[in-house]
Amino acid sequence: MPFLPRGAELVGMIGQERNTAALRDEVGKLYEEAREDVYRYLLTLGLHPPRAQEAAQEVFLRLYTTLRKGDKLENPRAWVFRVAHNLGLKIRSRQNSEEPFDPEWGEQNAGQTGNPESELLERERMTRFHSAVEGLSEQQRRCLFLRMEGLRYPEIGSALGISASTVGEFLRRAMERLKKVRYE
Repeated sequence: MPFLPRGAELVGMIGQERNTAALRDEVGKLYEEAREDVYRYLLTLGLHPPRAQEAAQEVFLRLYTTLRKGDKLENPRAWVFRVAHNLGLKIRSRQNSEEPFDPEWGEQNAGQTGNPESELLERERMTRFHSAVEGLSEQQRRCLFLRMEGLRYPEIGSALGISASTVGEFLRRAMERLKKVRYE
């Protein structure tokens, strides 16, 4: 004979369904808001695009699983980037080969505008900029990319496991270096 819930058991099951639906909505909303940012961040860690897409989905699946277990997250967005960071490093270490960021990629995908001389100057400027970014320390690059994704210092610190003041110092040093390149 099948199990038929009674009274309080049925109310509890209905409450769980509502909680699950609310949880799915909450994770779905954050997914819509942050998935592209997480994907781009995973690319900056050196993941190949297909692996970065899979990892981004895995991050949000882990968020759903964590919340479903009843864990409370003070800042879900920072938590997502922390998990993305750790997962990205783990996946990157297993990749057979790494493809560094190719500054030419952006130029190939950009429309042709301006005259050849201005295009050449812009290309040279972008090459210097990308070289300067590649010359930053790993932590400076990570802080910079997360800041570009809109995270605040405490969120970046939480994602990388460092203090907000350390984030500020890494970003200050990175900006000094990038400013030098601008005026060269």
